[in-house]
Amino acid sequence: MTAGAELRSGGTGPHANQRIAVAGAPLDAARLAVVMVHGRGGAPEDMIGLADHLALPDVAVLAPAAADRSWWPESFLAPLGANEPGLSSGLSVVEALLADLEAKGFGPERIALVGFSQGACLALEAAARLARPFRAVAALSGGLLGTGEAGGAPQDALYGRPEKAFEYEGRLDGVPILIGCHEQDPHIPLARVRQSAAVLQEMGAALETLIIPGAGHGIIADEAAWLRKTLNQKS
Repeated sequence: MTAGAELRSGGTGPHANQRIAVAGAPLDAARLAVVMVHGRGGAPEDMIGLADHLALPDVAVLAPAAADRSWWPESFLAPLGANEPGLSSGLSVVEALLADLEAKGFGPERIALVGFSQGACLALEAAARLARPFRAVAALSGGLLGTGEAGGAPQDALYGRPEKAFEYEGRLDGVPILIGCHEQDPHIPLARVRQSAAVLQEMGAALETLIIPGAGHGIIADEAAWLRKTLNQKS
């Protein structure tokens, strides 16, 4: 991330050197920094709108943009190779942004990762792969992508996709993580939400799953309340 007329993302691949929208407190006065990742077809301003709704005046918000408004082309349930180079590039953007924040004095305990939909999947996957003691992680309508293909037959519970492998090496001991999802989400199967929760709990996360009754795909008040409460807690 470099300073100039506007901030630009680091990393590699198609999502490198994209703009980063910034809101909230300036970094030199912020208590926390929140990296907010937009969904497919969205834009950083969508996440800035959520941050404005949270009304946390001492928190800096940084929202990177995906090239062509999508972090990868297929469903997050697809084989990992079908979503390259977008997936690796998106992960590199998050990691580069974290490195830049660390250079400015923000260790992981002062950083939260938040995403919606495709951005929720990217934020959650980054948290699992990087395995740092983040202040919080919130996946709003999302789940883990996984680390490889587990094989086997397609499953109805995974919207006709086969299972993935989830082989993460690090720990997330005590990290507050929220996974929220509608019970009948057209993009995020409940089976993957529950499996993601189990994997993250095994990694030691303080995991909370919010299953929203009925059909839908969007952010609800209870998820915003969790974010507001968690990010307001003084460590």
